[in-house]
Amino acid sequence: MADNATTLRGISELRGFFRTNQTPVYFISPIAFNLLGIDRWVRQFYYVNYFDSFDGGHPCVYVPARTPHPQFGSIEDVCNYLLAHKGLSEFVGAHRPVRADGDRDLDRGKAVFVFFDEETERRASDVGLDVALPSAELRHRLDSKIVTTQLGEAAGVPSVPNVLGRATSYPELLELAAMAGLGEDLVVQTPYGDSGKTTFFVRGERDWNADAGEMADQELKVMRRIEPKAVAVEACITRHGTVVGPLMTDLTGHPELTPYRGGWCGNDIFPGALSPANRERALDFTRRLGDRLAQEGYRGQLEVDYLVDAGTDELYLGELNPRLSGISSMTNVSASAYADMPLFLFHLAEYLDVDYELDVEDLRRRWGSDHLTDVWGQIILKEPDDGIELLSDAPRTGIWRMDDAGQMSFSRPAVDWHGLGDESEGFYLRILGPGDYRYRGADLGILITRTRLETPDGRLTDRCRAWIDGIRSRFAGTSIEPYDEPPIQDALAFKTG
Repeated sequence: MADNATTLRGISELRGFFRTNQTPVYFISPIAFNLLGIDRWVRQFYYVNYFDSFDGGHPCVYVPARTPHPQFGSIEDVCNYLLAHKGLSEFVGAHRPVRADGDRDLDRGKAVFVFFDEETERRASDVGLDVALPSAELRHRLDSKIVTTQLGEAAGVPSVPNVLGRATSYPELLELAAMAGLGEDLVVQTPYGDSGKTTFFVRGERDWNADAGEMADQELKVMRRIEPKAVAVEACITRHGTVVGPLMTDLTGHPELTPYRGGWCGNDIFPGALSPANRERALDFTRRLGDRLAQEGYRGQLEVDYLVDAGTDELYLGELNPRLSGISSMTNVSASAYADMPLFLFHLAEYLDVDYELDVEDLRRRWGSDHLTDVWGQIILKEPDDGIELLSDAPRTGIWRMDDAGQMSFSRPAVDWHGLGDESEGFYLRILGPGDYRYRGADLGILITRTRLETPDGRLTDRCRAWIDGIRSRFAGTSIEPYDEPPIQDALAFKTG
């Protein structure tokens, strides 16, 4: 641990600090996906997971033996289950720092989550861990799409033309939209939701009626419909200013990958993801949002979604995710991360006992250039079909190869995607395996590769489709009749966003 009197100067000294870090850091989540590979950069970094994606083959992954538990309803429930597990207490106790005299140090470890609540905070404290994230209360408030819109306006970051309010019927919705001159072709969002599940497209009363129960009792963000291209970026609010990561495009709504219309299902990172003008705007908007969120008391990593109107090329704020996200995996293997250090390490520096200096303006200048942008793609495979199946086989985690004929074969074991060679290879991270249940909306696994997976006009590439077909063909199982009441909680859909 760094001496409080010592100030680390610049990236090289920060990197050295993390390589010799003595404070255990635990990423507690259903799977290791979001921060996979950070153990290469941070000593004493561990993953505590519910699903054993690596069959015990990852030296930094700990998966407690499953014990009986109530049905999970959220990622927070999974994290709370893991924190209450006797095995986790023993694991944390075994990894507490040891002083030179052999005594256990009294310093507490750090816990990191994607999703957590107040109960998670209490349970982490009971285990001897401090949560290295903004409070659950603050994150929940900032996570509201309504609050995001208001904060964006205060920071000078515009949203798609919209109006905020309530509507209990279709005529009331039209009346609300008319106040802002939005027309009748509308997109309606409720304050909270993930992967497109609470975004509704309303062109007429039939559309309203189909989802009225989800909209009528909540504050709404009602927007004019545009033809959007979605772009995502992560940033980290530090004591020295906001560091902005690489820009990447979102894959959304592809029925081969998700049953949810408008649902997020992957990303591409590549030079030229935005026009030069919109690239500069996106970087500036993200800095402004970061500075505004700092005034709210937020510090650390966050993710911002932008929408580009294909008709006007206008850039708008889409959503704000005050947390680690599904693109953290891509951010942490980008060329800028290799050139300096992953964005998450800036986050961690805010929560460890370290004083440091950082030239944020220099980082913005270098990271904001396309020359530090390489090419990566990832897809999140959800089960798009109805029915329930008990799995007897599933593709294993590791590096797979796609030949010129579109045939997929296992190449070699791997614990992350840093060893990918070229675009013929992909790293597959298994989520559901033998003994788990597959059902509509369940997350099957994640593929990361060194190539784009979506065409410029928004279609999946032929190679991407071949990867999807190859992965899905390797699942096998037995259909379960609905009346058999399978334990769906053991195959909890994994929210990545």
